[in-house]
Amino acid sequence: MTRKIIIDTDPGQDDALAILLALGAPELDILGITCVAGNVPLALTTINARKICELAGRPDIKVFAGCDRPLERTLVTAEHVHGKTGLDGVDLPEPMMPLQPEDAVSFIIDSLRAASDRSITLVPIGPLTNIATALQRAPDIAPKIAEIVLMGGAYFEVGNITPTAEFNIYVDPEAAQIVFGAGIPLTVMPLDVTHKAVTYPEWVEGFRAQGTELGLAVAGWTGFFERFDKEKYGSQGAPLHDPCTIAYLIAPDLFSGRHINVEIEVSSPLTLGMTVADWWGVTDRAANATFMKDIDANGFFALLTERISALPGR
Repeated sequence: MTRKIIIDTDPGQDDALAILLALGAPELDILGITCVAGNVPLALTTINARKICELAGRPDIKVFAGCDRPLERTLVTAEHVHGKTGLDGVDLPEPMMPLQPEDAVSFIIDSLRAASDRSITLVPIGPLTNIATALQRAPDIAPKIAEIVLMGGAYFEVGNITPTAEFNIYVDPEAAQIVFGAGIPLTVMPLDVTHKAVTYPEWVEGFRAQGTELGLAVAGWTGFFERFDKEKYGSQGAPLHDPCTIAYLIAPDLFSGRHINVEIEVSSPLTLGMTVADWWGVTDRAANATFMKDIDANGFFALLTERISALPGR
């Protein structure tokens, strides 16, 4: 039985690999891809999502434009990591497939209202603005959501955009607070996991050696993305943050973590956007999220290779 999902994204090279992995997963039924401002502004994330779908040979996927700014704050973007387009590293043609006329938030609401209870999984891999807006506008959709599997936050790895905050949560902490407080089953892929999913030269070169447009794109994106993390962390490659969410949906045994309480800091100028994870159970706050900590990295990269390599391409 396939799992119905909506991917909410701000592509991003690692978002691109997450989308490709999902498109290569017969276990998943992608109802649509909703775009949000984050790594780059909304106008670029909507273009990038369609480029990725076309590259994979899936122009049938519906792509929707969502929120172009956080709920209460000025948009912070990450061109310093992803380049000016968000998908620097390979040149792809402008997409031919159209944006859907419906806005992303309305699509999320309409899809959930038409579904049976606990039947659709939301997979946000950017800031949580679209998801929070949908929950604010239509609180009746919460029971229809099977699970929210998101990339965001950190505990042991602290922050990557400030000393204490991970980028996706920091961009819209108020939205994250709404999502984490909604009483919906949450699975969180924080930096603690994603920093263990680090690319390595043989893996990148394996895609390059395929010689296909798809293989060259994966190698080009990863090569561009790596340069920032190699300089910042001294690592051998780049952490593939967002594909961890899709890998979990396909092969949950690759991951392990704890069901704990996670709160979002929204007021402190020092720790704004921090995911305050009660890993050691030192408070009496009720658990609200499965917060992952470890990954079978070899299994993860084998899964990526197998599924992305099997895509038809255009």
